[in-house]
Amino acid sequence: MKSTSALDHLCIGALRFLAVDAVQNANSGHPGMPLGAASMAYVLWSRFLEHNPANPEWPDRDRFVLSAGHGSMLLYALLYLTGYAVSLDDLRQFRRWGSITPGHPERGVTPGVEVTTGPLGQGFGNGVGMAMAEAHLAARFNRAGFEIVDHFTYGIVSDGDLMEGIASEAASLAGHLRLGKLIYLYDDNGVTLSAGTGITFTEDRARRFEAYGWHTRTIADGNDLDAVAEAIEAAQAETTRPSLILVRTHLGYGSPTKQDTFEAHGSPLGHDEVLLTKRNLGWPTEPDFLVPDDALAHYRLALARGAQAEEAWRGTRAAYARVHPDLARAFDDELRGRLPTAWDADIPVFPADAKGMATRVASGKVMNAIAPRVPMLIGGSCDLDPSTYTALAGLGDFQSPGANAHDRQGEDGGGWSFAGRNLHFGVREHAMGAIVNGLAAHGGTIPFGATFLTFSDYMRPPIRLAALMQLHVVHVFTHDSIALGEDGPTHQPVEQIASLRAIPRLVVIRPADANETAVAWRVALETHDRPTALVLTRQHVPTLDRSRFASAEGLRQGAYVLVDAPGGKPDLILIGTGSEVALVVAAAQKLTDRAVHSRVVSMPSWELFDAAPRAYRDAVLLPNVAARLAIEAGVTQGWHRYVGDRGDVLGIDRFGASAPGDVVLREFGYTVDNVCARALALLG
Repeated sequence: MKSTSALDHLCIGALRFLAVDAVQNANSGHPGMPLGAASMAYVLWSRFLEHNPANPEWPDRDRFVLSAGHGSMLLYALLYLTGYAVSLDDLRQFRRWGSITPGHPERGVTPGVEVTTGPLGQGFGNGVGMAMAEAHLAARFNRAGFEIVDHFTYGIVSDGDLMEGIASEAASLAGHLRLGKLIYLYDDNGVTLSAGTGITFTEDRARRFEAYGWHTRTIADGNDLDAVAEAIEAAQAETTRPSLILVRTHLGYGSPTKQDTFEAHGSPLGHDEVLLTKRNLGWPTEPDFLVPDDALAHYRLALARGAQAEEAWRGTRAAYARVHPDLARAFDDELRGRLPTAWDADIPVFPADAKGMATRVASGKVMNAIAPRVPMLIGGSCDLDPSTYTALAGLGDFQSPGANAHDRQGEDGGGWSFAGRNLHFGVREHAMGAIVNGLAAHGGTIPFGATFLTFSDYMRPPIRLAALMQLHVVHVFTHDSIALGEDGPTHQPVEQIASLRAIPRLVVIRPADANETAVAWRVALETHDRPTALVLTRQHVPTLDRSRFASAEGLRQGAYVLVDAPGGKPDLILIGTGSEVALVVAAAQKLTDRAVHSRVVSMPSWELFDAAPRAYRDAVLLPNVAARLAIEAGVTQGWHRYVGDRGDVLGIDRFGASAPGDVVLREFGYTVDNVCARALALLG
């Protein structure tokens, strides 16, 4: 081990003990990881990370992800020390109500935090998405002499991150894609929350990642600053493989009784142990939250370096704008998430058709009308493009341009490029969710990911985190009900829509026909501050005659009156969603033949409807009409809020069955006669 200078020792000590003191002050948190990982974090942040603390939104900054989000105080201390808008008092308020230093890092709460982490493995996947975004934007916008997109994505990952399956999924894809600007430092401390890794996690991690196609380096002593620096330099020089630097560290480093034990993981060291640890590492025991002037001055050099780096970039950007003005305008618009003028001009209006089409097919037509006008739209599916209809025609595949020719089976164009907009995730739903979150968090893209609705279960954690981070992500879920038929209950979603609706800030839209699908896509692209889930059919549904029924633009309010009783005075209200709307329309007509007058309401989105003014909601559901019947091919959970105590719900509170789709629907009661019978029963 090479010598550590007195200034380095001072800076690392300040970082370590800001974290330890904040955890102790809060009497809650994780001191072990910051104690062990401080040295490598210091090297990365003081020698390599190109960022401007005065402007956390500088587009060409390096991205840093603390995937091991439980070590949040390490990140908060780094942010304070390097000059972000995080104060020493903010560190004292760690884990307190209303503070900007919550228990785990949260995007949008703390300046400089790129993504919300804590659920292990998610940050690992986010970083892959960020590196993909960098590669994509560089391929599209960089020109000779003007590399306006040129930065690294760094992360610190833990044993727990690498144990999670999502890390395996994301690492496999990152290696395949040859994301050379992705560099992770692995905090290899051998201890988890409840025990050492020897009882669960003993594979050769370096060889595992080499098999994924990663460049790896192993460092025997995490406090060897020069070794860490040399490994990062080697990773930066490796342009065709992502890098994992395995750094042997010690959880709770310096603690006389708790180092290398799980007791240092998720609990404060305790007052006496904090004093012993400070003495052991040669740090003053008083005062708490000590930051020596020399250490702070050294860290704050990041402000001058960052300002200089950003200024140089802005000079390049200005010259780029003079030579490539159209590209420069497009670049700025995409970084700001601005939709182009007339972006939706080519979205088709679908003619009335009793046979109609599946909403997944309509969605594919709409996407391919939008994509040429919205270059930000990028995404793909989990090996399901032919079934989800999410391939963007003629817009290329996002693949490493250096891939071997024999790997390009089925390619119908020129060479592979990172400029391609069709992402191929393989059968990796969990990683797909985290990767599209990283793409969105990076900026410059509107990402989508597609799979069957039943498999949304595999990716629920990143869907939840997208909502928590308020990311502009579009989830496309097809095969939305028991109507998919013969594949049976393993593939027939019944509880998934209710599960998605339970996620705060997630907008769930289940359109009734092709024209509602077109409006749903408009809403999804216009909704910048939260994710959207589009829930689409496999089977054909009629395209409603909008000369007879209300405009599909009513979808924007979440629910609308599709067809009304004479004089707007119905005997009962029938509420349908998705493919069941056509069934409701047919049942309403049969009830009319029996002199029972119905109001038919299409309710594609609870979230949009709940956000509408109360007066509008009352105008649609008419509080004075108690007879209400909701019909949806899914669990009934939640529907009683709309039908009331005297209403009824036709749903499925059990698993489906394997048979042709029309047979399954009939056997579960999704027939005109059964809807009419349920409706008449409400009327007595």
